[in-house]
Amino acid sequence: MTGLKKNLKNYSVLVRKLLVDPQNKDISISRQCELLGISRFSYYYSPKGESVENLIIMDKIDEIYLDAPFYGVKRMKEELESSLKIRVNHKRVRRLMQLMNLKVIYQKPRTSKPGKGHKIHPYLLRGLMISMPDQVWCSDITYIGLQRGFMYLTAIMDWYSRYVVAWGLSNSLETSEVVETLHSSLQLGTPEIFNTDQGSQFTSNEFTSCLKSKGIRISMDGRGRAYDNIFIERLWRTVKYEHVYLNEFENGHELFKSLDRYFKFYNNRRKHSSLGYLTPLEVYHSRKVIHE
Repeated sequence: MTGLKKNLKNYSVLVRKLLVDPQNKDISISRQCELLGISRFSYYYSPKGESVENLIIMDKIDEIYLDAPFYGVKRMKEELESSLKIRVNHKRVRRLMQLMNLKVIYQKPRTSKPGKGHKIHPYLLRGLMISMPDQVWCSDITYIGLQRGFMYLTAIMDWYSRYVVAWGLSNSLETSEVVETLHSSLQLGTPEIFNTDQGSQFTSNEFTSCLKSKGIRISMDGRGRAYDNIFIERLWRTVKYEHVYLNEFENGHELFKSLDRYFKFYNNRRKHSSLGYLTPLEVYHSRKVIHE
C-alpha cells in the first residue's frame, strides 16, 4: 500500500506540473506552482543526461576548482587522473568544465568580444572604499552535484555585510532564472552598484535593464578574473565545505530545503571574524562600520 500511495503521489505531482503554462505572461511560473501546490523546483528539476562516471568527475572538478581556480584543462586533467585513478580525455574535461560554468582565473584579463547584443560594463570597485550595506551587491552562479544529476545555485550578496540578500536554484543556466532571483533581492533593498562576472546571464539585456530601471550602476569583473568578485567566491567555498560536501542530495527539492536551512544559519547565526564576530544579519541591518 505504501508503494501505491507513493506512486499516486508522484503521478499527482506530474499531472500538476503539466498544468503549468510557461507561456502565460500574466501569471509567473512561481505563482502558478504556488497555486497548484507544487514546488517551483520540482517543476524545473529533471536529472541531467550525464553518466554516473561524469557526475563523479564533475564533483571532483568542483572540489579541485575551489582550491585551485587557476587550473586550466591540462592541469585539471592531471589532477583528476591522480585523485580518481582513472584516465580522462582533455576534451571531456573541457566540456564538463564548460557545462559546470567554471571560468579559469588568469593573471591578466583576456580580451574578447562580448556576445551579440551584450554590453560589457567596466569594473567599478577598484580602489573603492566600501563602507556601508547596500553600497555594493554582487552575484554569481555555481554548480552543485546531486546523486543523479546537478543543479545551479545563484546568490546575491551584500558586499559589506556578507549578507545573502537572495538566492535561487535551477537545473539550467537560463537567464530567466537569474533574473527571478534578482527580482526577489530588489524587494528587500536597492544597492548603489551591482557587481557580476561577464557571464551571458548577467550581460543580458533582461538582467541589465532591470538594474538600470532602478538607477543601479553596473560593474563587471575583468574576463577570467573571478577574484574581482572575491567575496562571492569565498561564499561558495564556505557553502560547499561547510554544507554541500558534508551531505548527499537525491533531488533538487531536497537540496533546496537543505540550502534554505543553511542560508538562514549563515545569515542569522554564523559569526564572521572580519565583521567583528557579528553575523551578516546584524551588520546588514545595524549599519555598523566594521574595520577589517
